[in-house]
Amino acid sequence: MKICDVTQFYSPRSGGIKRFLNEKRLYVQRFTEDEHFLVIPGEKNSYECQGRLHTYTVRSPKIEKTSRYRIILNTPRVESILREMNPDLIESGDPYHLAWICQKVGRQLHIPVCGFYHSHFPDAYLRTILKYTGRWLRDAAMAYAQDYIVRLYSDFSRTFVPSLGLQSVLKEWGVENLAALPLGVDTEIFQPGPADPELRREWGIPREAKLLLYVGRLAPEKNVVTLLKAFEILHQRDSSYWLMVVGDGPLRRHLPAVRERTQALVWKSYVEQPKELVSYYRNCDLFVHPGVYETFGLVTLEAQSAGVPVIGIRGSNMDSQVMAGLEFWAQQNHPQALAAAIEKMMAVDRKALGEEVSKKVQRDYGWRSVFDRLWVHYRESIEELATVQHLKG
Repeated sequence: MKICDVTQFYSPRSGGIKRFLNEKRLYVQRFTEDEHFLVIPGEKNSYECQGRLHTYTVRSPKIEKTSRYRIILNTPRVESILREMNPDLIESGDPYHLAWICQKVGRQLHIPVCGFYHSHFPDAYLRTILKYTGRWLRDAAMAYAQDYIVRLYSDFSRTFVPSLGLQSVLKEWGVENLAALPLGVDTEIFQPGPADPELRREWGIPREAKLLLYVGRLAPEKNVVTLLKAFEILHQRDSSYWLMVVGDGPLRRHLPAVRERTQALVWKSYVEQPKELVSYYRNCDLFVHPGVYETFGLVTLEAQSAGVPVIGIRGSNMDSQVMAGLEFWAQQNHPQALAAAIEKMMAVDRKALGEEVSKKVQRDYGWRSVFDRLWVHYRESIEELATVQHLKG
């Protein structure tokens, strides 16, 4: 098969979607004889071939000056690339204009086009943007977004969603072609291991510190401000609390002030290699993810696979990815509630809890099993479309 992924959520320093696509390409190389094509935005137009892996970069402007993301405006070039490669199946990881382009080309080439609903953007983005507007405008915008999602995703051969909870939401809205596909983790890399005191020394963190770790985009939809406020509350009560932040984004501007007030915050903009990232997990005492609009929460799986308990705020799709300890999570999206939840989790036997969650993730969430299921959907989509075309012809 020739499989093509098209997405705008890909940059040299992007997160979960890039990880998903990189792992997919490893799967193609190790376990299939297929070819994989990737169409992404970049600084210039380019093409790169590595064996059966092909990457097309479309020259695209940044969304804004400080952003790591770009927006593909040259859709005719995308159409031309897709027609030239003539894949057996296209997967769109984009809920905006590129998705419609993929569907258009799919109809022209008579091939199936699948969609992956990576982000529940009405909650993650619209609610944040419209937070301070009137109720009428907010309700109207959300109703339009719901209608848009139903129209777009109903036209895909399959719509993959990373959680059963999100599948239920979209089904209730009217999207019928759904397939739940929880994401995975590289269980060979993200394993429990000893902490490295030298690494903490390198970071400038005391050996006896209670180290909290956050990995992810520093953006409003990630609820980062709540985490920072919760950390300051904790540090005022107990100065042994430290926070390591790995990630970048518009809310990075809040970090210097928190660091100035606490002298206990360490920041790194990006960790590219999983083998380096696992050392961050192993050297923290607790992984904190404050997100309330997450569709999955890949980093929570990685942390647990590495033997680190996770704490957060109840009510998102991450709940189903927490193997143990959910009873300690905050019930309210409030800094005080999150701070109290962290204190409760710090008081339990985290080593035993970490071993428990690691075993469960290692058993159920390996990437190979994820992509084995995905490839079944791919083949079924191709066969179903071929059957329909045969009956018509």
